[in-house]
Amino acid sequence: MTPETKKSALNRLRRIEGQVRGIARMVEDDRYCIDVITQVQAVRAALGRIEQEVLKGHVATCVEHAIRSGNASEQRRHVAELLDVIDRTAG
Repeated sequence: MTPETKKSALNRLRRIEGQVRGIARMVEDDRYCIDVITQVQAVRAALGRIEQEVLKGHVATCVEHAIRSGNASEQRRHVAELLDVIDRTAG
């Protein structure tokens, strides 16, 4: 992971951590269910953005390195990992 991706992901995760604490307070305070769900959806969307950012970074670094290496087994391993993570995301 590049230092920029790491910094960005950690900043986003800290914000999400605060959002999750806020959702817990909403539940404790018996807030309106739709408001709670809206905040949960916002957290899921934010996590999705982190997922995309990290995945793009992985392709730009690890996968690119495997391609440039010329090592067929390393290339197959990285492609298999990508397909697996895409399958888990889609399923």
